[in-house]
Amino acid sequence: MPWDFWLIFVFLGAVVPWRGHVRLKRLLAKPRITTVERVTLYGATIAFQWVAVTIVAWRAVVRGLTAEQLGLASHDSRKIIFVTLVGAVILGVLHWFNLRRVGKVQAPQVELMRKIAARILPQSLLELLPYSALAVTAGICEEFLYRGFVMGALSRAGLNVWVVVILTSLLFGLAHAYQGRGGIIGTMLLGFLFAGMRLAYDSLIPVMVWHAAVDLVAGLAGPRFLLRAESASTE
Repeated sequence: MPWDFWLIFVFLGAVVPWRGHVRLKRLLAKPRITTVERVTLYGATIAFQWVAVTIVAWRAVVRGLTAEQLGLASHDSRKIIFVTLVGAVILGVLHWFNLRRVGKVQAPQVELMRKIAARILPQSLLELLPYSALAVTAGICEEFLYRGFVMGALSRAGLNVWVVVILTSLLFGLAHAYQGRGGIIGTMLLGFLFAGMRLAYDSLIPVMVWHAAVDLVAGLAGPRFLLRAESASTE
């Protein structure tokens, strides 16, 4: 594997989790987050992800990874559109009801989720708009990085398909280590689903939209269920 690919893997496996941990630690140290701070956080994250994708895409093209290997080639558009829309609705509904269920639970891990939600999820329409842009950005950029580049690079290196899926999902889970052990496990499981669909349809379009849908639902349902429960517990 080329040296620059190794650097990208180190970046995804070490720098991204470390950055998330440091940023969350700073956020949790504050008693509250203002709208300006939250919107600034969204903007900075959007910029960071697009810069990362630009650099990774540049090195992927230089090293000869094709659009097909990156999951960007065109296929049966009608089937892709159908799977994309149906999957987004199903995942969105499941995530909505899961957040409603979690909001009723009293446990240390859930309390961490509530603290994180209070600092990073939108709490007004003014915050929801840039958050929505962030959700779409995360769907496009993170899926390109993990299900596009990582899967393409590992597959070209000759690794078994299941090893590729496991390593990709592990890196994806580590990227969300700031959410705690539950966040890592949950994100890894979602990573397995996304990687499987990427292989099944040989396209990133469905998983990009699914990912964005999950994040959008989190921005809508998270404050409704998690923050309401947090407010009730402090009264």
